[in-house]
Amino acid sequence: MTTDAPAQHENEPHQQDGYSDRINRLRAGVLGANDGIVSVAAVVVGVAGATTETGPVLAAGIAAVVGGAISMALGEFVSVSSARDSQTALIAKERRELTESPEDELAELAAIYRGKGLSDETSQRVAEELTEHDALAAHLEAELHIDEREVLKPWQAARASGLAFLLGAVLPMFAITVPPIDVRIPITFAATLLALALTGALGARLGGSAWLRPTVRVVVGGAIALIVTFAIGALLGTTIV
Repeated sequence: MTTDAPAQHENEPHQQDGYSDRINRLRAGVLGANDGIVSVAAVVVGVAGATTETGPVLAAGIAAVVGGAISMALGEFVSVSSARDSQTALIAKERRELTESPEDELAELAAIYRGKGLSDETSQRVAEELTEHDALAAHLEAELHIDEREVLKPWQAARASGLAFLLGAVLPMFAITVPPIDVRIPITFAATLLALALTGALGARLGGSAWLRPTVRVVVGGAIALIVTFAIGALLGTTIV
């Protein structure tokens, strides 16, 4: 007699090492690209609303790309570093407690499983078997929902966010500088909103949710940003000598 392997539902990656780390990087990349698209497009459209000269638009766009990429990478590094420090401190604390009071920790682990509905006998047995296999991993997962193998990586997150911002910024830069002056603003609007629709749908797909609502939300937000910055630029262009 053969025993079939447990069935796994589609899009539910059980026991895949590094899965959450990979999916979080992808989501951060989508968000970084989204920021690059919106922020740079808003800057260049705003300046283009104030002047028809290409030089100021290009200079403002380059400044927005460089400053935005650095800001995105630095912000991600600081944020992830803080989260990593917290994770590292919790892991060290748990390791110390397991060394100093293993019996108390075993009782605590059993109590966690009793709280999830297991009987006293089953909870104790589960706690003992998990402790024998890997006590630290068992406590990190049950108490803190942390996987020691997937501690956050600040430099990796910073590189991914900065690069994603740069990639997202390429589109509005080309859209505002390559077409003829009389059509560059509507082309930039159209290209930006299309790119936002794609990133919104991709982000929803990565999150496992329906794509329509988050896509519409992203596109509407981007359209508002473009309209407001263009209006301000046009107003300043007609009022400032």
